[in-house]
Amino acid sequence: MQVSVLASGSKGNAVYVEMDGVRLLIDAGISATRIKKALAAEGVDPASLDGVLVTHEHRDHVAGLVTLSKWYRLPIFTRRATIEHMGCRSSVPADCFHPIEETFCLGGLRVEAFHIPHDAADPVGYRICGSERCTLATDLGFVTSDVQAAIDGADVLVLEANHDPEVLRNGSYPWPLKRRILSNRGHLANSDAAWALVRMKKRPSKVFLAHLSEENNRPELARDTVQRILAGQGLEQEILLTSQTQAVSLNANIN
Repeated sequence: MQVSVLASGSKGNAVYVEMDGVRLLIDAGISATRIKKALAAEGVDPASLDGVLVTHEHRDHVAGLVTLSKWYRLPIFTRRATIEHMGCRSSVPADCFHPIEETFCLGGLRVEAFHIPHDAADPVGYRICGSERCTLATDLGFVTSDVQAAIDGADVLVLEANHDPEVLRNGSYPWPLKRRILSNRGHLANSDAAWALVRMKKRPSKVFLAHLSEENNRPELARDTVQRILAGQGLEQEILLTSQTQAVSLNANIN
């Protein structure tokens, strides 16, 4: 399994997952040119992608979708309500869209879309199951029981650690935006990410902390908060920090 977080943050998100010969892009929130270059650095031709999975319609998850679909006519998988609420919908070839329900198959992989609490039409995380399991859960205000169940059993987990609440409260954002981020349909705090990891019945081999706020978080703060809470419960976990500007990759046989 290969997992490469090409970009993660409020300015754009894209994650590449390859498993059992199937190549997937989760979200296309950065430019198509940047996606093409980032994939080329991983030795991947974007034309070889088997599909793009979209979590929700916010611009930082779909900004590159129009150009990417025109260049490569890739199939786009997402919830019907997400398609209907995409501002760029009319600029994407209609036959590229494939509405999904909870579970569907791509190649030899089973893809499970699970609901996440976020202020979008019908936002989802993804659990990709084959010889190994990779789960992505970002852009969620809190970890529901369904999200907790979805991340359990992941060999590789991409989990949001968006902000530190005190840094956010004392920061420069206007109060309505702070309230949105802190709400149950906003973004996940570092400590909440840590406690989600504590509650997992099976430890992932690797965890990517993702969607870190450049304004309301710091990479070392996110890592240290998560590690401190885990250590307090007698747990150890290998943590990888994602970046808005640089790809962070894992290429390993987890078994």
